[in-house]
Amino acid sequence: MKSAHLKTQDDPSSFKSSLCNNKLAFLVFLCFLTKNITAAGAPRRFDYPGNETDRTALLAVKSQHVDHRDGVLSSWNNSVHHCAWVGVTCGSKHNRVTVLDLNSLGLSGTISPFISNLSFLSTISLYNNNLYGKIPHTLGKLFRLQKLLLNNNSFIGEIPANLSSCINLEYLYLNYNKMEGKLPNELGTLSKLKKLIVNNNKFTGPLFNVIQNFTFLVTLFADYNTFTGTIPQSIGRMRNLTYLGLGANKLSGTLPVSLFNLSSLQLFDLTENLFHGELPPNLGFTHPRLTWLGLAQNNFSGSIQIIRNLTNLESIILHENSFTGRVLDDFHQFHNLNILSLSYNYLEGDIDFISTLLNCTQLRSLQLDANYFSGTLPKSVANLSTALTSLTIGDSPISGILPAGITNLINLQILYMGNSKLTGSIPHDIGKIQNLESLDLHFNKLTGNIPNSLGNLSRLSQLYIDDNRLRESIPRSIGNCQSLLYMDLSNNELNGTLDSELFQATATFVELDLSYNHLEGPLPLAISKQIGLGKLGLSSNNFSGQLPDGLSECTQLQYLYMNKNSFNGDIPSSYASLASLQEIDLSQNNLSGPIPAFFSKIPSIYYLNLSYNDFQGRIPTNSVFANASAIFLAGNTRLCGGITELHLPRCIEKENMEKKKGTTSHALKLIIPVVCAVVVVVAIVIGTYLTCTRKKKTPSSLDLVMGKEIMKVSYDMLLKATGGFSTERLLGSGSFGSVFKGDLDGKTVAVKVINLEHHASSQSFLAECKALRNVRHRNLVGIITACSSIDFQGNDFRALVYEFMPNGSLDIWLHGVVGTLSLPQRVGVAIDVAQHSIISTTSVKLLLCIVI
Repeated sequence: MKSAHLKTQDDPSSFKSSLCNNKLAFLVFLCFLTKNITAAGAPRRFDYPGNETDRTALLAVKSQHVDHRDGVLSSWNNSVHHCAWVGVTCGSKHNRVTVLDLNSLGLSGTISPFISNLSFLSTISLYNNNLYGKIPHTLGKLFRLQKLLLNNNSFIGEIPANLSSCINLEYLYLNYNKMEGKLPNELGTLSKLKKLIVNNNKFTGPLFNVIQNFTFLVTLFADYNTFTGTIPQSIGRMRNLTYLGLGANKLSGTLPVSLFNLSSLQLFDLTENLFHGELPPNLGFTHPRLTWLGLAQNNFSGSIQIIRNLTNLESIILHENSFTGRVLDDFHQFHNLNILSLSYNYLEGDIDFISTLLNCTQLRSLQLDANYFSGTLPKSVANLSTALTSLTIGDSPISGILPAGITNLINLQILYMGNSKLTGSIPHDIGKIQNLESLDLHFNKLTGNIPNSLGNLSRLSQLYIDDNRLRESIPRSIGNCQSLLYMDLSNNELNGTLDSELFQATATFVELDLSYNHLEGPLPLAISKQIGLGKLGLSSNNFSGQLPDGLSECTQLQYLYMNKNSFNGDIPSSYASLASLQEIDLSQNNLSGPIPAFFSKIPSIYYLNLSYNDFQGRIPTNSVFANASAIFLAGNTRLCGGITELHLPRCIEKENMEKKKGTTSHALKLIIPVVCAVVVVVAIVIGTYLTCTRKKKTPSSLDLVMGKEIMKVSYDMLLKATGGFSTERLLGSGSFGSVFKGDLDGKTVAVKVINLEHHASSQSFLAECKALRNVRHRNLVGIITACSSIDFQGNDFRALVYEFMPNGSLDIWLHGVVGTLSLPQRVGVAIDVAQHSIISTTSVKLLLCIVI
């Protein structure tokens, strides 16, 4: 070692050689060490100090996002250089991030404010994700930014005012978000902006006072907001403007002349605003490149002949304005036309001009309804483009027949020819148009039957063929239309019964109107399957039977029209579940029974017509019954009570009259008053003696009156035992109640339902319970039990249950309907009853009835 060292010092050339070798070895060692450290996963050092800033900023951006697609951002880690991460592009000069493109990756979350640390960004593309929250104001620091694409997300709030600091911004896409507020005036400094797309948000306030200096603007889409104001003359400075979409706002005024000098315009859409005035006569010459003209739903006027020279038009959308004069007679030159919408104007001309559209092989929508077109519908309508999806020619005085060849338009989804003067029949093979979703032929003079082939239209959701002269029955095949929601067949001459298949296979009707036909029979039980039914119209037919109980399953029902039929029986108590009812018309039927109290418990009802039926009893006075202009009860002669405006008799007065009438009738039968007096005196003496020998009782309840060892029965049990208190089981009725034959636990019984409308019925109920508990005689009926409960409508309910006497009532035997009792027999029965009774008012009445 020593000799080597000396040699090195003594030999300079050898020293230099050794030094070089050592340096080379050292460098090799460093490379080896660096490689090993990198392989071990230690952070790498990058050439430029800004790289670490970008990497940290990107990781901050990632921390704010939730990756809904497995592995999309998995490359964003320390093992890979951030310039190689998904969606990241770096510049070649300084290796700094210039593009962040994460569109359509299913990301959710917010934008990190640290994104502003990516100071070399020129493009931020985050569209088609699920991002939300506010746009961070820190974006204003990115002065190199040229494209900001945030559309199709859920951003809220206003546009940050300091976004105006991005002086190089050329593309700003914010459409399809939930942003709101006015456009900041500061944005007016973005003089380089070429594309501004902010449609489908909630922006308000003026628009053009902010953007009027955007002279380089090529595309402006601001439709579906609430922008206000007018279009200024300064718009003429936007020489490059090609696409202008301002529909569905509240812009107003007339259109400035300078707007029509923008010869570069290809799309011009002002639909659904408040503009008015006439279009300039030179429109066809100043806009030779125009392909889309949308002026619908404004108040434009004048002639549409000015579009004659705009032969490059693909879409002419002018419906719902005030255009007048003749329609174009010739559309042969509009080879690229795919939409022609002229509905709801005041245009005139022969409908035969449709024949000139045969060369428009790309025509998809033809809307001509609600004008003053006349003449005969040409057969050539069946030769229009097979690409046609919408054909509307109704609401005009057009005559002729519906061409059979119209079924060649196999892609039709909407066919509207209603409210015209068409005759003939519906093509029998209409079912060939299998894409048909809406068929409307109402208010014509069509005859024949409803084609069975309609059942092939599985996509049909709307069927309106009302107000025609169609005959025969409703084909059951309509039940195959699984998508049918709205069907109106009213005002025809249809007959027959309703087939249950009409309701079983159909998904759910929302509106069904069969009124003013000749349909008959009961309603099928399958109607209960229509749980989404909101409107049911069956008026003016010959339907009969009881109201279907299953209709109570249609809990969404709001409008029920069943008047002018032959329905009978009571209104089912189950209808109390129809809590959405608003209008009900059951007039001119044969319905009976009490008016259900539950009608007064449905607050949404504002129209109730029960006229000309046989309803009886007391009328409620609350809710809809408190409004005399909302209820109609004429023709029901047995109703009483209600509010004074109805001018109906008071229920108490009516009962008093019946009581007086009954008393008079009994008085006429007092043919042996002397005998009666003797019997009464004897009965009182015997009764008084028996009373004195017994301990007095003070009844305080039904249990004390009847005794505790009785059968317990409920309202539901008695309802089932008597078949719902049906008229077929009615044995008799009086001022205090009605008696029904019933079957209770296998035993035939008689059920007396107390009429609680009578002012003394409650006292009579308790008194009769007490008297009959103590009366025991082979010739008098025995009481089994009593019921004091509440019915299904929340009303008090009282009833007595007797042993059933198969040989008739005492009244029948006393008054000679079945047989007669001699005077000694009557006196004997009376004395025998008195011996087993506590004398009371009821007992005296009973004794009198026996003797008389």
